[in-house]
Amino acid sequence: MSVEEGTANHGRLLGTVRGPQDVKRMTAEQLDILAAEIRDFLIAKVSRTGGHVGPNLGVVELTLAMHRVFDSPRDRLLFDTGHQAYVHKIVTGRQEGFDKLRQRGGLSGYPSQAESEHDLIENSHASTALSYADGLAKAYALRGEKRAVVAVVGDGALTGGMCWEALNNIATAGNPLVIVVNDNGRSYSPTIGGLADHLSSLRLNPGYEKVLDTVKDALGSTPLVGKPMYEVLHAVKKGIKDAVAPQAMFEDLGIKYVGPVDGHDVTAIESALRAAKNFGGPVIVHAVTRKGYGYRAAEEDEADRLHGPGGAFDIETGKLLAAPSVKWTHVFADELVTIADERPDVVGITAAMAEPTGIATLARKYPNRVYDVGIAEQHAATSAAGLAMGGLHPVVAVYATFLNRAFDQVLLDVAMHKLPVTFVLDRAGITGPDGPSHYGVWDMSVFGVVPGLRIAAPRDSATLREELREAIAVDDGPTILRFPTGTVAADVPAVRRVGPVDVLAESARTDVLLVAVGSFAGLGMEVATRVAEQGYGVTVVDPRWVRPVPAELVELAAGHRLVVTVEDGVRVGGVGSALAQAMRDADVRVPVKDLGVPADWHPHGTRAQILADLGLTAQDVARNVTGWISGLDAESVEPAADEATAKN
Repeated sequence: MSVEEGTANHGRLLGTVRGPQDVKRMTAEQLDILAAEIRDFLIAKVSRTGGHVGPNLGVVELTLAMHRVFDSPRDRLLFDTGHQAYVHKIVTGRQEGFDKLRQRGGLSGYPSQAESEHDLIENSHASTALSYADGLAKAYALRGEKRAVVAVVGDGALTGGMCWEALNNIATAGNPLVIVVNDNGRSYSPTIGGLADHLSSLRLNPGYEKVLDTVKDALGSTPLVGKPMYEVLHAVKKGIKDAVAPQAMFEDLGIKYVGPVDGHDVTAIESALRAAKNFGGPVIVHAVTRKGYGYRAAEEDEADRLHGPGGAFDIETGKLLAAPSVKWTHVFADELVTIADERPDVVGITAAMAEPTGIATLARKYPNRVYDVGIAEQHAATSAAGLAMGGLHPVVAVYATFLNRAFDQVLLDVAMHKLPVTFVLDRAGITGPDGPSHYGVWDMSVFGVVPGLRIAAPRDSATLREELREAIAVDDGPTILRFPTGTVAADVPAVRRVGPVDVLAESARTDVLLVAVGSFAGLGMEVATRVAEQGYGVTVVDPRWVRPVPAELVELAAGHRLVVTVEDGVRVGGVGSALAQAMRDADVRVPVKDLGVPADWHPHGTRAQILADLGLTAQDVARNVTGWISGLDAESVEPAADEATAKN
């Protein structure tokens, strides 16, 4: 059967799966065939849309076993993180939605309550599921409900502090709860840290057998999957496990440990899960899997096992089909290395995302000057504070959405000590396909309240390089540099600079001051052209440094009849709000209109689709600006007309 044939009818067995009950009825032989068909289905579908292919190829058998042992949705299955839930979606009857995975009107790339009763937590931030599970298990115990709670936690998620806080409470409560540690040695990149080393020692412990030549014949039933060879660990003979005691780390907490178990053997993992289910208390099932398992292109991708291709890719090679372009991340990575060449005190930190954030470029040249702390943004921020106290200038590169988790550390551990730490926020603003939990729209509002923190929003590659240098030159407090995802915007040269503010366009008339934040500079230029056609003059400025509000920006505002701000962050507490406050403080009484992202949960889609929905297009903004300024003209005419009437 070819790949296209397999996906056309979902495969002979996959086509019969409409819910977990269909999987429960299958024989062991059928399950092996179904696993092969699911892998072909995933590769074919995700290759057209982009998405998280590597993690899901690694949890096929594990997910099948879970749905055979537990009764979803009565039993609650939680995935940490949710990007490994594609197979769960397939088993729960959502195969058809994969044609538009992560696209408008299609399936979310994460669990979604709106899609299915089988989804409970819509999580894409790691290390949270055990806390959810702890609360659920307590609630069911208090209510007297016999319902199982199962949390599938990646070994990368276990590098996050919340997991260990939750484990401590789970052990104390003693409620029935099954924790499946999906141990593939990787989070986004190879999992690092003491826990990773411990799990590695379990895999290498001589008390366990290493299976070198296991070949799943069923996986060879389709040409795409082939006959992959894999190395997994089987549980040792009864008694040996206690002798070598690898489970001590968990059982010292008061949580029973089962494993390691071959996560690609449905029978083995099913047996372990049944034992854990029947135990009556908290149990950890340690499943050893391989990210990207069964797909050569993923297994040969040393960087991240095709963790999450951002778009369509070639099935044979795993390479993206879109022509390569210069990304914001690339510009940052290149400039950081150049700065590091000049300044030996510059070091990099990331939270398990060295490649996606560009820090890997620095690591390749200066491996001793880069620290990957695992999925632990809070630790990253305070560790950076320590590095700064030690005389270095740390550059912490994370996705914008993930820095939210470290607000307290940025506020009290970094800013209160006036430490020179630069936070580089990739994927700022509306990012699109990954949905609301990944949108980086909160940073300018949330971190805008931090005393002494400066925030820069470059508009193009030239200003990104310039503002990164300016940020790293700051030695008396923290800085944030934020930029969006995707291809870097075309350069927009400045006409002149007023203090830190770049003036991008000017008119003989000073009707409107249009403050275009970051990558909205190009939009601002188009808006100015459209509004000029209606007879009004627009000055377009890029503040470059949006927090604190530059005094020069307030002075420019005072010279215009109307101020309009456009930003890709939430309006509440955003740049527009901050500018309006600064103008009030300076007794500048020019009206301000702020355009941005409403504080709400916006569905997944392309960035362009979502911005259009929010009215953040050149056409929409120009229409609004024209209406507002013409309204001011009407207001100025009305009093004169009233006065003339009174005289008559």
